[in-house]
Amino acid sequence: DGKSFESCANYKCNLKLFLLLVLVYEIHVHTGTKLGAETDSNVYIKLIGTRGDSGKRKLHKSKNNNVKFRHGQMDIFCIKAVSLGDLEKVLISHDGAGPGNGWFLDKIVIKHKEGKEDQEIVFPCNRWLDEYQDDGKTERELTANTMKTSIDTKNVLVLFYSAQQWRVQVKTARDSPEPQDCKRTLVIYGSKGKSDEFLLSPQIPGHVCFLPRATDEFIVETGDLGDVYKIRVSCDDVPDFEGWHLKSFHLQELHTKQELNFDCKCWFSLEREDKELVKEFPAVNKDLNTLPVYKYVVSVHIGDCWGAETFANVYITLYGKRGDTGVRKLHTSLAKGRKFQRNKVDSFLVEAVSLSHLQKVVIGHDGEGYGAGMYLKMVTVKESQDSDKEWVFPCWNWLDTHLGICETVCEIVTVGRRLISSPKLPEISKKSSGLWIMDITGSDFSNEKDPICLSFTFYGDLSHKKLTLQVTGKTIQIKDELADIGSLYKVQVTGPHSEINQPWHLDLLHMKHTGTKEEMYLAFDCWFNPNEDKCVELPALYADQEPLPVVEYSIHLHTGELKKGDATGEAYLCIQGEKSDSGKRWLNSRNSLITFARGQVDVFKIKAVHLGKLNQVLVGFKSQKKDEWFLEKIVIKEVFYPFSAHVFIHDNWINKHSKKDFVEVAIPLKETSVTSLLAKKIDTKSKGCWQAWVHCTQVPEDVPDIQVVVFGRKGKSPAQKVLNLNDIPFLLTVGDIGDITKVSFVLSGPCLGRGIKLHKLRLKDLDTKQEIGFHTEAQCLFGEDGSETVTELAVVRPDKPPLREVLYSISVHTGTLPASGTDADVFITVFGEQGDSCKRRLRHSNFEKGQVCVSEMRAVDLGQISKVFVDHHNEGYGAGWYLDQIVIHESGKTDGQYVFLCKQWLDSGVGDAQMGRTLK
Repeated sequence: DGKSFESCANYKCNLKLFLLLVLVYEIHVHTGTKLGAETDSNVYIKLIGTRGDSGKRKLHKSKNNNVKFRHGQMDIFCIKAVSLGDLEKVLISHDGAGPGNGWFLDKIVIKHKEGKEDQEIVFPCNRWLDEYQDDGKTERELTANTMKTSIDTKNVLVLFYSAQQWRVQVKTARDSPEPQDCKRTLVIYGSKGKSDEFLLSPQIPGHVCFLPRATDEFIVETGDLGDVYKIRVSCDDVPDFEGWHLKSFHLQELHTKQELNFDCKCWFSLEREDKELVKEFPAVNKDLNTLPVYKYVVSVHIGDCWGAETFANVYITLYGKRGDTGVRKLHTSLAKGRKFQRNKVDSFLVEAVSLSHLQKVVIGHDGEGYGAGMYLKMVTVKESQDSDKEWVFPCWNWLDTHLGICETVCEIVTVGRRLISSPKLPEISKKSSGLWIMDITGSDFSNEKDPICLSFTFYGDLSHKKLTLQVTGKTIQIKDELADIGSLYKVQVTGPHSEINQPWHLDLLHMKHTGTKEEMYLAFDCWFNPNEDKCVELPALYADQEPLPVVEYSIHLHTGELKKGDATGEAYLCIQGEKSDSGKRWLNSRNSLITFARGQVDVFKIKAVHLGKLNQVLVGFKSQKKDEWFLEKIVIKEVFYPFSAHVFIHDNWINKHSKKDFVEVAIPLKETSVTSLLAKKIDTKSKGCWQAWVHCTQVPEDVPDIQVVVFGRKGKSPAQKVLNLNDIPFLLTVGDIGDITKVSFVLSGPCLGRGIKLHKLRLKDLDTKQEIGFHTEAQCLFGEDGSETVTELAVVRPDKPPLREVLYSISVHTGTLPASGTDADVFITVFGEQGDSCKRRLRHSNFEKGQVCVSEMRAVDLGQISKVFVDHHNEGYGAGWYLDQIVIHESGKTDGQYVFLCKQWLDSGVGDAQMGRTLK
């Protein structure tokens, strides 16, 4: 009402600062229907409102389409930004260059919610963004449609009132540096949920926050969070950030007057203490115990296959029963050497308030192109470096835009906990003494007179054993030797086998062997519902052993076209592999029937611990009407590896003339068809026009021109100028050189005082859309000291290893004739079966009579060397030079020397007056 509004308005006037929410803007991009309207270019957007702009954002992945910006298509993207107020304009652009990369944009519609008001703003365009059409522009500023709905004044109050309002006081320590332009954010966690991410920034022009010894005050509004138990504070990673020494946070709920203290006393810096820019702090409450803060040890296990490594930035979020950690960058590994390399385990410390039992992780990287993908075996997490148990999150898949799940981010649910080190080899046999003690925990089950009946099947490498249990309460314990099954590798739970009136949740199966002391916790975390036949299984979790992955199988049942080939009844199947079987999986729900229509393909999905090579499928069928079912074939694929299909041909009737109640047939494997994992259809032929992105730092102001040469299997491109080093795309015309193998950067002027730091090099074919990447970590153009004139990088592809880097030793023998020596600069180009080295200056300072001068040259492997071209710049007194021979070999090796005889003058005034010679 009016008084409440007036009260809020007065209250707002008395606030020192008012904190803006971080909102999610949903962007609907409508591509037009004109011929050629679609584009494959990277599209960027900037939202502009009354409170500022969002900055330039790339529209990465469409939420509703696999391929974005197609003809007549609408794509949805989401971006997060601090509330921009009323949206007024949109700046839209793309990086396409050359014919065929233009885009006809119909309109952009932006939806977001601020307070309780849903807003939708339309930005019409109806024009080309194309260098070769319309006005030739690839960037347009769009203005909001004036017909947009304005905010109703009755909702203004929503901005100042919500379920909870908090006064936030932030104290900065006296030794904290002067504040820099660095974003600081806050998230509040409670028993009922968490707040939005708030940006801690001044709302009064000219006010500076986070000065040494200062106390800054903010007001934040949240929903009903329940009992607040922690906060998370983070700083942006900006260049030359000196850090922030935070002393404390104090929160006061303005309606209930509840007060919470957070004792911080820590640095936010990558140069001090824990080298962290994200910290969590538990609430300090006299009446309740303060939650512990753990330094979780997160271990990332990279697979042992070619291209498994990545040089991209990797991020992770841990989720538990008590909240999450937020997104954390994994930047400092506890292991030595480059992180995220093939067959390597890197461990990182993630500090967070206790999450209780971990449930899942979300892990991903920010890379683009082929070179950034990684093959992730699993993630393991323990509460501290001293913990004796760890949670296991198996993945066994690619995080790559082109392979596996074709995503760079994935969510992995835990399969349980295991011991970190095994007290004894986990062999279960007749000779091993002791029992498995198994504690099963789940939800309360109130009806003891009508228990739930479940079967637990324990699979070993020799056989399996089934135990049927009557569950009547929250916990149940069983003991069994599990004799004769061999080494346990998976547990399967099926049921319920009886009618139940209420659902029951299976939480955990804790197994401990009294003899070997082996111990594991299997986190089933699943519901068993009435009228449902469920089958779930998890791998055994042994210390120091990699768990088998849980695989989702896609099963395609093909019913034949024959007359009366369709049928209705009950059906199940069981997939058998070299390791074990999937168990009986029902295709129809309990108390219902399934119909297999004539000529139809029915698809089912089941999850099972990896079965190994498939060899047979059992199919069971029963029809009350005595229907006869003509099953043509069954095709089974792994969902995340659809390139491999297992085909089981039956091509016969099931239940025909059978007097049995249930008919079961065994169908052996007929064939396994495999399509290339890396097969990518490219219908367009390349014309040799590529787009290049080069991003460098530490670039001298007076740097000479830098040329780039691209090498392929069939030749090399002409040298072309690198137009910029700021990650702005430019064109390279390389011609028909075949598959690209390496790129050489050549300095056209004198040597630099120090190297140029290279962060990114990426190429994209404008015709085929093929992208290739390069390893740029720890790379400096022209050497760290800037003394080199050429730097080479090999192309990184997932299907074949890159050419290796080689250090060549070049021995130059000057002759013994009078005046044989020279003080001129000497240059050499080495040619091999895999290209040439480009022109290099030999770094030795002089070439005197009778001397042997040894230089080293770092280059991508040239293969078998065939010839060299040597010359000098003919400057200085007595520049003429008598060259005896040149010997080249790989440094560190004594065999495989290449000898190039010359025994001629390189002198403008002697003999044939040549100052450069080709030696074979």
